[in-house]
Amino acid sequence: MKVLPHANLSDQELLEHFYHDGNNDWLGILLQRYTLMLFGVGMKYLKNEDEAKDVVQQVFLKSLHEIPKYRITYFKSWLYTLAKNHCLMQLRVKPTLSVSENHYTVTFDEPKESDYFDQQHKLEKMQIAIGELNEEQRYCITLFYLKKKSYKEVSEITGFNIQQVKSFIQNGKRNLKIKIQNMDGDE
Repeated sequence: MKVLPHANLSDQELLEHFYHDGNNDWLGILLQRYTLMLFGVGMKYLKNEDEAKDVVQQVFLKSLHEIPKYRITYFKSWLYTLAKNHCLMQLRVKPTLSVSENHYTVTFDEPKESDYFDQQHKLEKMQIAIGELNEEQRYCITLFYLKKKSYKEVSEITGFNIQQVKSFIQNGKRNLKIKIQNMDGDE
């Protein structure tokens, strides 16, 4: 089996190649890695295979448009959030049926474009704030919340004891909150 030269590149390395030369092939390689994750997100929220397949396509297209605008640090988390928000918007625009005194009314809730941009803005602030944490807090927060590792797994990966891991995570959360509040105050 032939190993492709890009197979060993990390998500961040693929993004850096794209940011450097603007070649969408790098994004194609990167997005292919997460096809199953996107399909899974679609199934989780929409409970329909065809709609989940549409989610994959729509998120691919949206990400091709959005990635050049931002410096993304945690691609998988960013992509997951993009897919989740897309699914939630789909659920919001589905018709709802209300019944009152023999009258049936079908209503559609229109999604607000500002909801998406507010979410994107919050995500950007979170990425900046995580980057400003000290190394131990940043590493533990990233492993625990973004990589979904347990305290024990974080301890094994970092070499910190479980009490230190819990402390770094707790202090990191507090510092993140403060940093984001400070960013909100500066706006």
